[in-house]
Amino acid sequence: RDIRESGPNMTTFTIGCFAVIFDEKGRVLLSHRRDLDIWNLPGGGLESGELPPEAAVRETREETGLRIKIKRLVGVYGKPHRDELVFVFTAKVIGGMIRATTEADESCYFKLSKIPDNTIPKHVERIYDAFKAPKNPCFRWQDGLSAREWIKKLNG
Repeated sequence: RDIRESGPNMTTFTIGCFAVIFDEKGRVLLSHRRDLDIWNLPGGGLESGELPPEAAVRETREETGLRIKIKRLVGVYGKPHRDELVFVFTAKVIGGMIRATTEADESCYFKLSKIPDNTIPKHVERIYDAFKAPKNPCFRWQDGLSAREWIKKLNG
């Protein structure tokens, strides 16, 4: 049976795919969303017919203007109480130029000590997982508020 088929006993998962890109100075690339005043890793949802690394490459190009090559899997993150999995990869830039896009009004590199306060906390955790560069990918739950819930709380 095709795993994409749905039925009464089938669960539909949302799958996210993100890239952690460090420059030669060890700074991490973040994108500022147009729809919310938050910074996040470049990435987004898996589309039909894609593998997670392909989605991370496509989403990074769409959000930043950069072409990347995937280096390694950082981890797979689950969200308790949600049917959602997130694949996070490290990547290196192989072309393109950072530019504003329809999804992000700005993308730039930040020192780890200077990550903006309005960066999604789950993304900050993923950045540090990538920075630590474990030998094997991590597989873990990430509890906490969604990005929209978090920004609502942040803004009071």
